[in-house]
Amino acid sequence: MGNEPVKPASGSAESLTKPGVPIRVILADSQSLYRVGIRKIFGSEDGIQLVAQPETLGHTLEAVVKFPADVLLFEAALSEEPAEAVAQVLERVPGLKVVLLIDQPLREEETVEFVRRGVRGIVSRSVPPELLVRCVRKVAAGEPWLDKRSVHWLAQAYRVQTRGSGPHSRMRLSEKEQTIVTLVTDGRRNKEIARELGTTEQVVKNYLRRIYERFGVADRLELAIYSLQHGLVKREVKPAEPPAKT
Repeated sequence: MGNEPVKPASGSAESLTKPGVPIRVILADSQSLYRVGIRKIFGSEDGIQLVAQPETLGHTLEAVVKFPADVLLFEAALSEEPAEAVAQVLERVPGLKVVLLIDQPLREEETVEFVRRGVRGIVSRSVPPELLVRCVRKVAAGEPWLDKRSVHWLAQAYRVQTRGSGPHSRMRLSEKEQTIVTLVTDGRRNKEIARELGTTEQVVKNYLRRIYERFGVADRLELAIYSLQHGLVKREVKPAEPPAKT
């Protein structure tokens, strides 16, 4: 990608583990009027703090390192290759949760590529303020923000990816593993899962690492999609609330 990885900003993506600490947001957008409008929206919300408003890709790459944040709202039009730009951001701050701001609906292949590069939410720049706020809160809490069409595309992509892989890729889950998979698919965080199982977050992380390796997925979102696609959950799981049509 042409740039050496930079040490992640201290404290990035940790605020949600501490009660009373606001969700820190970076808004990367090229239009000053849009940035002003979003600043007013977040300024009236309890528990959300706008920490930086870069207006170019270069400034964004600097801001994510300089300002510890939980969520990056990133305008797709900031880069000619926005998927590559997202990857550059996550090289610098791997724990940052990226929400892509779009003007036009994405094609199927674009949606799949963005999610594979690390995008955790896709939302229209014209979305109503209350939905944008809800999106930020959901993504900060570790849940995806994707509409039903996008989830369907992702499920199709993973079905193709796993087709023909044989029974060994669907090894039987233990009772505890199945519970963890179900809770992850339900949008629960490691702390909540550990509390429900009566164990520690580190034990949950260890289980998840082994499950990721077993099913060939990279993170919680991929695991959730794979689990729904292959019937690995113990009960019906409600999908994350979709945003307005993009």
